[in-house]
Amino acid sequence: MANSNPEGARASARVILQEFGVSAPPVPVERIIKARKIVLQYAPLDEDLSGMAYIKDGVGIIGVNALHHPNRQRFSAAHELAHHILHATEISQAVHVDKGIRVLFRDDVSALGTDPMEIDANAFASELLIPGYLLADALEGGGVDLEDESAIEVLARRFRVSTAAMRFRLASL
Repeated sequence: MANSNPEGARASARVILQEFGVSAPPVPVERIIKARKIVLQYAPLDEDLSGMAYIKDGVGIIGVNALHHPNRQRFSAAHELAHHILHATEISQAVHVDKGIRVLFRDDVSALGTDPMEIDANAFASELLIPGYLLADALEGGGVDLEDESAIEVLARRFRVSTAAMRFRLASL
């Protein structure tokens, strides 16, 4: 398996943001997915399954867990979009599951952030949903104290992401 390239993944996300002329949060992740002719489906999945990406009969499909919080669903959708953009070969040849559907599961390995494809997909999703330039605009009045829960919650709501995702993004800048 290839090494991870989170900076390359973030650069891919920035190209898409530019393509779509995204100038204010929240980033329209559903519109971006549909514009790329990828089918986006929401379905109740097992609690520990956030989403899946696969290509069936040449059609890209993203499945997102409908039981998760809407902000989590947005991150899952962006994460699975990353697999379509960065890992099309792998999701065309991934583990074959029933009904001829090839699936990459977000599992314990991805949660640990050790699988190179998952590291890249998370970097892509983070950049796509919380673009550096929009975050910089939002922070114009000065930095946000990472200890200040309410300030982080306000930013997270504005970008429609979880406070955990926002905290991680702020810490990575």
